[in-house]
Amino acid sequence: MLQRLMLLDTASLYFRAFYGVPDTIRRSDGIPVNAVRGLLDMIARLTTDYGATHLVACWDDDWRPQWRVDLIPSYKSHRVAQVVVAAPDVEVVPDALEAQIPMIVRVLDLAGIAVVGAAEHEADDVIGAYASHAELPVDVVTGDRDLFQVVDDARQVRVIYTARGMRNLEVITDAVVVGKYRVLPEQYADYAILRGDTSDGLPGVAGIGEKTAAALLGEYGTLDGLLAAAMDPGSGLSAPVRARLAAAADYLQVAPAVVKVVRDLELPTLEQAGAKLHPVVGDSRAELEALAAEWNLGGSVKRLLEALDLRQ
Repeated sequence: MLQRLMLLDTASLYFRAFYGVPDTIRRSDGIPVNAVRGLLDMIARLTTDYGATHLVACWDDDWRPQWRVDLIPSYKSHRVAQVVVAAPDVEVVPDALEAQIPMIVRVLDLAGIAVVGAAEHEADDVIGAYASHAELPVDVVTGDRDLFQVVDDARQVRVIYTARGMRNLEVITDAVVVGKYRVLPEQYADYAILRGDTSDGLPGVAGIGEKTAAALLGEYGTLDGLLAAAMDPGSGLSAPVRARLAAAADYLQVAPAVVKVVRDLELPTLEQAGAKLHPVVGDSRAELEALAAEWNLGGSVKRLLEALDLRQ
């Protein structure tokens, strides 16, 4: 089997499972197990369909790091509203999901699936670091467009995009990013900075929308190149665009650090993390099968075990 690394934006997936699987599925003490069931089924399907040999469940040790908020106070601010809208991009954890996270951690541990987070960083940063340095082809599984910035055909890094649901997965490559946004993946973070992103609380540059952002990056390559052109009287950049960039100067100075994933985190190697998938045997398998009955996990544990049994 050809080796391939899969990186899970784990919270993105268990939120999607929580809102996609009925919360009437509960264990005997009344605690819902819909997110646990859904996540295990996702992992079983994804690893099988995309031929993963290594897997890291990337974890949000801090889903809204203070250093990012210090730079842009509006960063993800709408996601900490008191009223939580039932949608996968809302990261305030409802009590019914909060209760399931220890169960998720436990079953992933018993299944031998690596869980890796980094203090004061998001799962996106963990993904960015592994994807940037992995020697294997990489599939990043997420519903977050921000991670389109790590797509790299030359290094065989692609995104398995879940935004339209598990029945409508989309494989994001260089060509797909260009087709959707008219920018290259390596330009995507700069594009998001310019046009803004309400899902992350990024204000963008007033008066610069998607088309203008793409056109400017098409001409000047990067945000730095665009800002250099804005400072050059002979660059040919229009006066209105110069004025808009000047008005957003403070934002543009800090936004790259907020929007671009951190690629130089010190993380365990894949070997140290135990990322190689393998069949679950012995006491771990027996305990996992016992929990499947005790926690009313239905066939999800069986399907995960069968998927891992294929990794001989």
